Amino acid sequence: MKGIHKLRSFFEKYGFHVSSRLADRLGMRASNVRLFFIYISFVTVGLWFGVYLTLAFWLKLKDMIHTKRSSVFDL
Repeated sequence: MKGIHKLRSFFEKYGFHVSSRLADRLGMRASNVRLFFIYISFVTVGLWFGVYLTLAFWLKLKDMIHTKRSSVFDL
């Protein structure tokens, strides 16, 4: 439990400082910058999941259209 607390303290001390410095430089609130990073991470994960589903659909469609025939008499 102590290790988790140390890890959390490390990220709070060094990780959140990046967003606060970026917010100061842009003239925004740090919470808005953090929310932006959270939303953009969900968008990028969802985008690649959509690409995966599209490719899976195309492969399934290709298999349905192009079937291998073992002989001439399978027409």
